[in-house]
Amino acid sequence: MKVEVFSDADAVARQAAALIATEARAAVAARGRFVLAVSGGHTPWAMLRALSAEDVPWPNVYVTQVDERVAPAGDPDRNLTHIRESLRAPLPPEQLLAMPVEAPDLQAAVARYAASLQEIAGSSPVLDLVHLGLGPDGHTASLVPGDRVLEVTDADVALTGIYQGRRRMTLTYPMINRSRRILWLVTGSEKVEMLGRLRKGDSSIPAGRIRQDQAIVFADQAAAQQVAA
Repeated sequence: MKVEVFSDADAVARQAAALIATEARAAVAARGRFVLAVSGGHTPWAMLRALSAEDVPWPNVYVTQVDERVAPAGDPDRNLTHIRESLRAPLPPEQLLAMPVEAPDLQAAVARYAASLQEIAGSSPVLDLVHLGLGPDGHTASLVPGDRVLEVTDADVALTGIYQGRRRMTLTYPMINRSRRILWLVTGSEKVEMLGRLRKGDSSIPAGRIRQDQAIVFADQAAAQQVAA
């Protein structure tokens, strides 16, 4: 796992946008489309704003969600709310695949989202790039400590229990670990310990079970205090 360190969170966001744009152009040239999965957090919204200004082949891009809180449409807790506010690009509306967390039957909604991923990324869906964050407790996506979702191996999308007041819908380890590229954005001094454990592949934290051979970490100086770039 390679770690690149930048001055601050804004620099991390800008560099991440540039990398995603490069990956998008290469994927479209090679396979005709680029499928990006986006997690929540503050730095990703800056990343999406920067991505809007990059040279991206938007008609051939699909944006999917890594995870989402079960909350009403437009709720500020929803990652989708911030994706829509931040990504000001000519992405065809039908190519933003929102997790259907407003559905009355959440188990059926999970199956629908998994089917949608198959339609755009193959029968065993392979995402081109997955953006991940890192929580101070070692969680990533909505793969949170102690939840049964950590043991899901037979589905690409699953539901969590209640975490920080909300249930979540999330991509699972099998789905994330099939991805062609994994981009971690890690910012803030509260992430120092977990970034060190992530880099060591510490499987006692959820993030440590993500494959590292196709992964790159963009961190700010605050988060990378104990990590040599």
